[in-house]
Amino acid sequence: MSTSQLEKFQDEVEIPEGVTITQKKHMLTFVGPLGKTHQSFRKIPVKIEITESKVLLTTIDQRKRDYAILHAARSLIRNICEGLINGYTIKMKVVFAHFPITVKVEGKDIIIENFQGERAPRKTVIVGNTKVVPKGEDVILTGEVWTDITQTAANIELKTKVKNKDHRVFLDGIYVFEKKKGIDK
Repeated sequence: MSTSQLEKFQDEVEIPEGVTITQKKHMLTFVGPLGKTHQSFRKIPVKIEITESKVLLTTIDQRKRDYAILHAARSLIRNICEGLINGYTIKMKVVFAHFPITVKVEGKDIIIENFQGERAPRKTVIVGNTKVVPKGEDVILTGEVWTDITQTAANIELKTKVKNKDHRVFLDGIYVFEKKKGIDK
């Protein structure tokens, strides 16, 4: 292979000011102004080297699949660095036709009560360091790690999915209506 083709299987990520990254085998630890998090790269076949201001990524093999994995690892590192500087916010809307739905947070659990008049509350978990704040008919999720926030939002949406009914008629649920960078105060 020529050098231009080999360069295709190498990439680098600039480490922004205020963020430090340390490596211990397959685990990367990120520390930034908004907090601290870690990400395991055990199942991602990419060699990682950390210099003073860059993270160097190299694939193990030279196939199309490895090219895609390289860029997935790059975007994962970029998103974590960006989240530690700015943070992320997802806003969800509580929608109901007849029975008013209430959302409560107890520790690491989200409790959804009175969904379609059910007596038993539905429970789901908060992933990672995501902060969940119910405000009236909105549920606001904030945090540093994009994957944790989106997984928490997906858990909430799945818990309020209407089953065995026509979903065009029964629109009750909790749905994402806004995603943005930055944390709302």
